[in-house]
Amino acid sequence: MDKYIDKIIELLVEYGPKLIGAIVVLILGLWIIKLITKGVSKLLEKKKTDASLASFVKSLTNILLKVLLVISVMGMVGIEMTSFIAILGAAGLAVGMALSGTLQNFAGGVMILIFKPFKVGDFIEAQGYMGTVSEIQLFNTLLKSVDNKIIIIPNGGLSTSSMINYSAEPERRVDWTFGIGYGDDIDTAKSVIFKLIEADNRILKKPEPFVAVSELADSSVNFAVRVWVKSEDYWDVFFDMNENIYKTFTTENLNIPYPQMDVHVHNK
Repeated sequence: MDKYIDKIIELLVEYGPKLIGAIVVLILGLWIIKLITKGVSKLLEKKKTDASLASFVKSLTNILLKVLLVISVMGMVGIEMTSFIAILGAAGLAVGMALSGTLQNFAGGVMILIFKPFKVGDFIEAQGYMGTVSEIQLFNTLLKSVDNKIIIIPNGGLSTSSMINYSAEPERRVDWTFGIGYGDDIDTAKSVIFKLIEADNRILKKPEPFVAVSELADSSVNFAVRVWVKSEDYWDVFFDMNENIYKTFTTENLNIPYPQMDVHVHNK
């Protein structure tokens, strides 16, 4: 028993100071990393760096510094780093295969930042979701949906699949289909639509608005209406025009038809 006690005391004497020092370095290191990360964030903000790139650099800096800190602490404890690196290299293949999805997401994040298919603040549709890009992280992109939910999408699939960026262009085209009943005056309907378009200052004059009969449907004569607006005005113009058309057609005695069927009864 005395032999074991002596051995424990010997180990404590030999490794105790190293262990205490390693713990102190770990605590101080984490605190310093936190300060450095904040400093990098402020520097990027001061230089007005793109928000997408700033978020990515901040995340990458934090992870790299923590990895270096862990390696340094392990060296202080007495772990042979050459052996550790050899073991790490031998396990690299297995770890790489296990983390293939994570590495793919990391590569996807790098590709997104290089080619910039979207940036923070853009409204996009991808992977079956729609929302405003709130943050581009190291492995994931965060979207905020229109009903204020956070959607997390892995960067790997986001960088290799189809995506719609609704904010990429400053202008967008708004499309409607309005129908009137058979027997209603087509010229009156076109005149009403053009007047409503001219009355809305958010609708651009160039390209010129387009109004034409697009279809003689089963129950209605349909008009295709196309105008151009600034991207931020898209939905307001879309909803307002629907309401204005309904109100104005009613006052102009233009019928908005609903599906109907004529039934003819023949008496023998």
